[in-house]
Amino acid sequence: MIIAIDGPAASGKSSVARTVARELKALFLNTGAMYRAVGRAALEAGVDLDDAIACGAVAETLELDFDANGGIRVEGEPVDLDGEVLGSAASRVAAHPEVRSEMVARQRAISEGRTVVTEGRDTTTVVFPDAEHKFFLWASPEERARRRAEEEGAPEKLEEFIADLKTRDRRDTDRPIAPLRQAVGATRIDTDGMPLAEVVALVLKQVRGT
Repeated sequence: MIIAIDGPAASGKSSVARTVARELKALFLNTGAMYRAVGRAALEAGVDLDDAIACGAVAETLELDFDANGGIRVEGEPVDLDGEVLGSAASRVAAHPEVRSEMVARQRAISEGRTVVTEGRDTTTVVFPDAEHKFFLWASPEERARRRAEEEGAPEKLEEFIADLKTRDRRDTDRPIAPLRQAVGATRIDTDGMPLAEVVALVLKQVRGT
């Protein structure tokens, strides 16, 4: 069974997907982390993030896998992929067809024959359009920025975070390849003002049919 969750940057997808996977004893497939890993590797190699061919080559040669808890490993080692720099890098490399085709193939291969909870920008529209359960999480840029500022203990960066998220939203929705869209049949959950537990409960209720 595939449970796919899409939504804009910092809408809570990873936290919700990870918690739902734990509740269902399923694999958490963090597709966003895969693109962050490609962005990180490209930056470390000095590759121009706007060079589609070069970024595609990085994606093809990068060794990626996941541990039992859904933590990503790069070249066999756990890595820290948090932060705005890698978030922006992920958004840029993810716009390249060469990168996306490689990552989508890997995501489908990892999920073959397993129960998976996955999240990203195009998991419900491109990667797993036939997923048994599809969700679209939404929150305003202001709400997402507030959460991020709170998480990082940096209220003074609120306006900076809002501007960054709006830029990433435009990049993700306007890109010609696999843009961010709410899939037909996906359940939309507007999370402004909603705690994580409440969002998780809504997803589990639909999945379990209760």
